[in-house]
Amino acid sequence: MFQGTFDLETATPIDASALSDVLFERGIYWASGRAGLVDLVAAHKWFNLAALKGRKDAVALRQEVAGQMSDAEISAAQRDARAWVSTY
Repeated sequence: MFQGTFDLETATPIDASALSDVLFERGIYWASGRAGLVDLVAAHKWFNLAALKGRKDAVALRQEVAGQMSDAEISAAQRDARAWVSTY
C-alpha cells in the first residue's frame, strides 16, 4: 500500500490521450495472453473503449479480434464496454 505523499503543486497533469493509451494497452494485454489466458471478449471491450477515446489503431485490432469471435461474444464485449462507459 502506498504510504507517501503527492506534491500537487508540482505534479504534471496527465495528457488527455493517456486514457486511450491505457485502454489500448488493456486490449493488448488480453489479446496477447499476457495473463496466461487469451480473453477475446475483454480484448474487444478494451479496444472498443480505446477507439471511442480516439485511438485509431484500436479500430483495426478490434476488427481483427472480432473476426475470431462469435456474435454472442461480440455482443457480450459491447455490453461490457457500454457498462464501463456508464460507470466511468
